[in-house]
Amino acid sequence: MKLVFIRHADPDYEKDSLTETGFKEAALLAGRVEKMGASIKDIYVSPLGRAKDTAEPSLKALGREAKELFWLREFDVKIVRPDRTPEKPGMAWDWLPADWNAYPEFYDKEKWMYHPLFVKEGLPERYKEVTGAFEAFLNEKGYERDGLTYRAVSPNNDTYVFFCHFGCETLFLSYLLNISPMILWHGLCSAPTGITTIVTEERREGTASFRCIAYGDTSHLYEGGREPSFAARFCECFSNENERH
Repeated sequence: MKLVFIRHADPDYEKDSLTETGFKEAALLAGRVEKMGASIKDIYVSPLGRAKDTAEPSLKALGREAKELFWLREFDVKIVRPDRTPEKPGMAWDWLPADWNAYPEFYDKEKWMYHPLFVKEGLPERYKEVTGAFEAFLNEKGYERDGLTYRAVSPNNDTYVFFCHFGCETLFLSYLLNISPMILWHGLCSAPTGITTIVTEERREGTASFRCIAYGDTSHLYEGGREPSFAARFCECFSNENERH
């Protein structure tokens, strides 16, 4: 089985839509998704506007519709992280490096979610709700978790495409790889319309594991003569005044 997660194009968060650049990115993405056409079993989309607007050109090119899934919305639990005030909380998955690395438990796949700031805002419950829904999806498609691997109850070569968001797709990747999402949230960056592909490997009959074969691929943008948007990244050098700090 193949899972393809696609981050939305350059966002206009205020409108929950896309910027002018974002709509151009979504159009270039459609050409890439269209080439996958025959191999795609089903397509799913986040209930948020920026993901739907990203998916629209691809769905039109394929002549397909997408099913909306609540658990594909952004993992938007907000906290008052160490450098913030109660008036301006931040996303749970966006900390300054020195702050999150000061808490060793963030590297533990079981303990990371029980930081006091997370518990206060109900993050463990939200995490279990989202991953529980994801697990139910995997079960429905023929794969049931058995410790750190999966039982291939009904192994298949189907491809499922998800139009969603950086925070949630990276969370699902960490869940499948059995590592703390804090490591991937802060160690990886998927540019707008980045394509992440995860496949099952059944090297021993009946037992499957998941492996990421591509993360945040934006080759379709380069093919269309565009560089990826800077959204999700921060300044390469602190002195770069034109980049987000």
